[in-house]
Amino acid sequence: MKISQINFFSLLNSKIRIVLLLFFIQTNCWSQSNGFEVLKNLEIMDQIFEQLELYYVDNPETGKVSKAAIDAMLKDLDPYTVYYHEANIEDYRLLTTGQYGGLGAQIVKIGDYVTVSEVYEGNPAQKGGLLPGDKVITIDGKSMVKKSNDEVSSAMKGPKGTTVNIEIERPNQGKKVLSLTRDEIKLPDVPYSGIIKDKVGYIKLNSFTQTAHADVSKAFEKLKKEGMKELILDLRGNGGGLLIEAVKIVNMFVPKNQTIVTTKGRIKEENKNYKALDEPTDLTIPLVVLIDGNSASASEIVSGSLQDLDRAVIVGSTSFGKGLVQRTYDLKYGSKVKLTIAKYYTPSGRCVQRLEYYDKKEGDKPAEIADSLLKTFQTPNGRKVIDGRGIEPDEKTGTETLSKFTRTLLQKHVVFNFATEYHQKNPSIVESNKYNLSNEELMLFKEFVMKQDFDYATASEESIKKWKETAEKEGYFESVQSDYEALLKKVGSSKEADFDKSKNEIVSVLENEIVSRYYFENGRIIHGFTSDKSVSKAIEILQNQNTYNSILKK
Repeated sequence: MKISQINFFSLLNSKIRIVLLLFFIQTNCWSQSNGFEVLKNLEIMDQIFEQLELYYVDNPETGKVSKAAIDAMLKDLDPYTVYYHEANIEDYRLLTTGQYGGLGAQIVKIGDYVTVSEVYEGNPAQKGGLLPGDKVITIDGKSMVKKSNDEVSSAMKGPKGTTVNIEIERPNQGKKVLSLTRDEIKLPDVPYSGIIKDKVGYIKLNSFTQTAHADVSKAFEKLKKEGMKELILDLRGNGGGLLIEAVKIVNMFVPKNQTIVTTKGRIKEENKNYKALDEPTDLTIPLVVLIDGNSASASEIVSGSLQDLDRAVIVGSTSFGKGLVQRTYDLKYGSKVKLTIAKYYTPSGRCVQRLEYYDKKEGDKPAEIADSLLKTFQTPNGRKVIDGRGIEPDEKTGTETLSKFTRTLLQKHVVFNFATEYHQKNPSIVESNKYNLSNEELMLFKEFVMKQDFDYATASEESIKKWKETAEKEGYFESVQSDYEALLKKVGSSKEADFDKSKNEIVSVLENEIVSRYYFENGRIIHGFTSDKSVSKAIEILQNQNTYNSILKK
């Protein structure tokens, strides 16, 4: 009998049972019904796999089927419990270290082509002449036309020191082949820090990889030497990362032995209390933390803990609300699994988790935790904070929502394509903090927009069209059709009119895109200060001690 015809589970039956028994006993989560369910379902899975291998009409792709099964099983739990196949370990490495072997470029799918959207300063892509707007035609002779972002990204990545030949098509300049040598790419946790007004320092933290605390600490010490007296820590758009790095960053501003965050899980070993283990860097510097709807996990530990301890004023919009902790476990054959193992709680005792993943019915989306279950907590100074809704800022600046027209210009890559042409025609521009689009350049962009073939509908149009669908279903649309057409004509979109309505925000996004072509990510950040409401509010608070103290109830 062939090995594939033997029930593989039966060979390991006793060993598996012993291991599982020991695991359940050691972790105090054994129950007769739970243990039986685990063993029963393991055996069923093994039998299904065996029958596929023996009898399925085509030869099954074993690895593909197995990964699909694992992904589907984990997807039913929460979006943060993830299996990393050995082929995807670079993705895991990027999340935890910010490092990967490659070229240092961002890409986006536009039509049939994957196009370079941004290059990182000082890395192989930028040094080798790759530019935003370049269409990727082939990589090492293999066509990339109609390939996905993931496929092109994988082809670009590889070990440090290896060479890759990329054929690109540059707008208005034709095709060329660039030979680039891959390097170890490290995405900076702190892409920018500096004194932005008077003695107000600013640190932008993009992620919480293994170097996050070290990078923040280094930036902080540099700014102190430059005369910083107040600090803005910007966590907007920061989706989190390593919990211990968040703890270390909070430790910079709170006393030694202060509890920063606690974790509670089903297994008692995951009930941990994370304290400040080191002497603080600065206990008195006035501090504002910026957050938004994309600030999550470790970002919420930092902002939530500093808020709970009355150590910082939080400015911006409500954070994402991810109060779950993950840990990664090594599996055989070079793969890993990342599991949600606990919830975390800030010093006041609150958990910021917004969505409930575990009680949803099959196929249902997770719902927000009910208002009736929310609890109110107090900071040492008596300020009220709530759980279950992310971190609520002390001072809200609101979410800056672009008009439908401006969003369409971004989504259809109209702004991107104009910036590409602009960069080709203008070898240089003034410094990023001084750059302003001239009226003549704005008119050139308006002409460019009017020539583009794209459709869009205003919110009013979309509402009216939905009303039409309802009227048709209810059978009375014919009697009001003329009124419908007249109303639709009145609110119908006009590119020119909507351009003029949205002119100010169009100028802002266009300037920012153009600046990035010359000064990269740093330029984007610096130029953004000119219209950033949250930064302006933070500066206003920090430069008025009475306002700062009143918010913290000092």
